[in-house]
Amino acid sequence: MTESAPSTSAASTSKAEQDVLRAATFQRLHPRVYLERFLAENVRPDGREFHEWREVSVNVGSISTADGSALVRLGNTTVVCGVKAEIAEPELDSPEDGFLVPNLDLPAICHPRFKPGPPTEEAQVLSDRLNEVLVTSGVIPTKSLCIEPGKAIWVLYVDATCINYDGNAFDATLLAMVAALKNTRLPKATCDADTSRTVCSRKIRSPLPVGRLPVSMSFGVFDGTHVLADPTSFEEPLLDTTLSVAVDENGGLVSVTQLGLGGVGNQDVLMHCIAAARARCSEFIGLLVNIS
Repeated sequence: MTESAPSTSAASTSKAEQDVLRAATFQRLHPRVYLERFLAENVRPDGREFHEWREVSVNVGSISTADGSALVRLGNTTVVCGVKAEIAEPELDSPEDGFLVPNLDLPAICHPRFKPGPPTEEAQVLSDRLNEVLVTSGVIPTKSLCIEPGKAIWVLYVDATCINYDGNAFDATLLAMVAALKNTRLPKATCDADTSRTVCSRKIRSPLPVGRLPVSMSFGVFDGTHVLADPTSFEEPLLDTTLSVAVDENGGLVSVTQLGLGGVGNQDVLMHCIAAARARCSEFIGLLVNIS
């Protein structure tokens, strides 16, 4: 008996698998060259154009034990956020102001680059940046968190965890935090003037008085010339710098943050990023306005 020759389809499948393996190996060994070759053809490794954004979705109310929660997917980056409210005494110099305490966790399970142990420096930097945007924008007026001046205020712990990291965690986390705050319901609290005890209603809950709605759009600058919107985890380590532009629902500028040692080539790059952020923000705001 003679053996039959392998079918054409089997041979082509094997060749396709080998091509994929060779490409993955080249990407791992020579990531910068790999990216450069794609950009030379005016396309990115995931098939997007330079200015193209990944799809985004928001779901709220999935954590029953939290006072408010949200799950955000930005491409393959997935962030879950929960808000927990506690009663505390206000600061002496600001007796009518409550607090927002945002925090982002980047656990080892979300990406190989993160290791088990205490919070990474990257997570701490991102948490500080998130706090700056939330405070600057006044998303929740701190005076609205006052229960009794000088005696009791609300502290909102806004804790986010990245459960799958594929780049641009800042934009995804800010969107998750704002969505979770919009979903938050606080019990009606009253403070007894004589005993200074605060009592919360078990039946009456009210939404937070949300002010501005800050959202962020991030851009990576590669080789001083290419501006890549919404960079992925593969692109991020290769970038000269990253620009994050935070705007509100009216396109008003909240903040601009630059990370990385590489400089922005010229003023036109910054203005291009701000204009692109304002054009993009309507989609993010559209996901937030209907949250209740």
